[in-house]
Amino acid sequence: MSPLRPALLAAVAAALVLVGCTTGPTGQDASTPAATASGGGAEPGAYPVTLKDAFGSATITREPKRVVTLGWSDADHVAALGVAPVGAPKVTWGGNKNLSTDWFDEQLATFGGAQPTRFDDADGNPIEEIAKLQPDLILATNSGITKDEYDKLSKLAPVVAYPKVAYGTSWQDSLETIGKALGRPAQAAAVEKRTVAALDAAKARYPQLAGKTFIYGYVAPTDLSQIGFYTPSDLRPQMLTELGMKNAPIVEERAKGSKEFYLTVSAEQASTLESDVFLTYITEDSEVPVMTNDPLVGQVPAIRSGALVATKDQKVGLTMSSPTPLSIPYMTRLFVPLVAAAADKADKADKADLATQANRATTTDAS
Repeated sequence: MSPLRPALLAAVAAALVLVGCTTGPTGQDASTPAATASGGGAEPGAYPVTLKDAFGSATITREPKRVVTLGWSDADHVAALGVAPVGAPKVTWGGNKNLSTDWFDEQLATFGGAQPTRFDDADGNPIEEIAKLQPDLILATNSGITKDEYDKLSKLAPVVAYPKVAYGTSWQDSLETIGKALGRPAQAAAVEKRTVAALDAAKARYPQLAGKTFIYGYVAPTDLSQIGFYTPSDLRPQMLTELGMKNAPIVEERAKGSKEFYLTVSAEQASTLESDVFLTYITEDSEVPVMTNDPLVGQVPAIRSGALVATKDQKVGLTMSSPTPLSIPYMTRLFVPLVAAAADKADKADKADLATQANRATTTDAS
């Protein structure tokens, strides 16, 4: 998993064609456990249910027992509803020694769920490996699944893909959709309510975030000729706006009419990237002085004022790039304080600028 998600470009380019499917076989491969679930299972009247997505629709007629998840966050949403998927992608960026995440593993432990079979999706979704898991439902609500993959996987089981844009589904929409697919819509609503309460608590704890503008960007230390930034369609900016912050006007302007999740500008335009806070990823601490000392990149206003959040910990970065009800509590504890500290620096920089302007005005008046 990479924070830049280059596979998105190919997925967005795929044609949108309607394809229908119905509930597939529920046979069980002895080599992998069936999904384990907590609570009373599907809610009364939950089935049949038909779910539409970017490629078509899937009709689910009974509670699935062998769920395979694709993408970055579907496994979390399944586990948040008390179900253990039988298969999920390896988490190689920000993951733990289990090729999973701490928050997913902790949630499984709460209801005795078995770890899923982990497969490598670096070169696309491995159809044959997924077929061996004998799924009766495949969830890809926040993924980069292609039309070709969708068609092939639909022959195995109902597939629920993203509703509009690859990797661009909000945690709320993924949770609601997966709740319906698993026959637990009321439980999903309860999980959403608790998660929103956690976000509200973070906003109350860090009031300095309210109204602050931000740019979530990326600067490659080996190529300082350009500066990248995530657009409002990406989940990272969406998460920050949920915390009361605002996309920088320059980002809104550049992203207008674009379906891209990531855009770039020449470093010569660095001074135009006006925002209170600038956030980015780094792999080494030494990259920070490289940015701040560069004659062009260093002119990004928030970098120049010190209101910079440079995240080296991939685990922390993953909580923002793929927010879920399981990862958001980690995000509010590990990431939000860093953003709040940068917002404080932005406030100090603004006060310093006002003081400088006042001194200049006084000096001018005196002369």
